[in-house]
Amino acid sequence: MEKPLHFLIRSVNLTIVTKIYQLQWTCESTVFLSRTIPVNLRNAGWRCSTSLVQQAEYELKAGKEFKGGRMSKREFYEARTEELLKPIVESAGVEIYDVEYVKEGSDFYLRCYIDRDGGVNIQDCETVSRALSDQLDAEDYIEDAYILEVSSPGLGRTLKKEKHLSKSIGMEVELKTFKPVNGSKDFEGVLKAFDNDTLTLTVEDDQDLVFQRKDIAVIKLALDF
Repeated sequence: MEKPLHFLIRSVNLTIVTKIYQLQWTCESTVFLSRTIPVNLRNAGWRCSTSLVQQAEYELKAGKEFKGGRMSKREFYEARTEELLKPIVESAGVEIYDVEYVKEGSDFYLRCYIDRDGGVNIQDCETVSRALSDQLDAEDYIEDAYILEVSSPGLGRTLKKEKHLSKSIGMEVELKTFKPVNGSKDFEGVLKAFDNDTLTLTVEDDQDLVFQRKDIAVIKLALDF
């Protein structure tokens, strides 16, 4: 059956919803993991879902010790999807901005954000979306029914990674903390500097505020209308 493809234009970013994945299997089966899995698990004929086996194999390839799932399902889904995306975006002439697997209401979303200098367009999103959809069908590692979205990160993009922060030095950002700092959780200013532990904003009157990165809930580019 041909996959439905829907084009959505959001206020500040382009989004393609490829399809809603309704996976056919949900039951558990008895499996024996590879010889590199601890012997006590193999000998027990450990019961786990197919995706958990894939997760264990992925962690082993990545040099991680498998202990009942050190990597969360969300982390595994995001990491594996980003791995699948790399050759796809390279072929399409774009780059991966971020991958996230989230639940909103009763629905799960696998969101892939792509970008390049000058921005991406609908055709870029469609090209990446179709290729990734085929790979996801072949790999079949996500247990939940979910919606795949491929989009640009938007104007008010969230700055999650080191490369996002590096590209945003000298730009106006909005920052929210988990707990009040000097009586407030919301701040806006120019991103001046950051390191592994701290982030510095220049706010009004050229005052520099230094935040502990562990205290920051979210930081994103400010929208200037």
